[in-house]
Amino acid sequence: MLPKYLAALGFVAGSLTTLSFIPQLLRTWQLRGAHGISGWWLATFMTGVTLWLFYGLMLPSVPVIVANAATLSLTLPILAIKIYYRRRAQSAGENGR
Repeated sequence: MLPKYLAALGFVAGSLTTLSFIPQLLRTWQLRGAHGISGWWLATFMTGVTLWLFYGLMLPSVPVIVANAATLSLTLPILAIKIYYRRRAQSAGENGR
């Protein structure tokens, strides 16, 4: 079991890094696309976050689990928007030929 001050530090760190994705999610939603975000970066980042989540579950470490689960919940919609609007643009391009 972590000392309370270390758990608090973990929650603060996790909260700040997780909350940093809210502006990106809002911007992606407003633009109706994520063309400015690299698909490779997003896939690599989400894989890393998923591994951190599993790591936190295996320790177990509540701050690691909460931070990474929350980060995934904010990055999954960005991925979904990126895929949806890319496919939509591709089908519009095919129909416009």
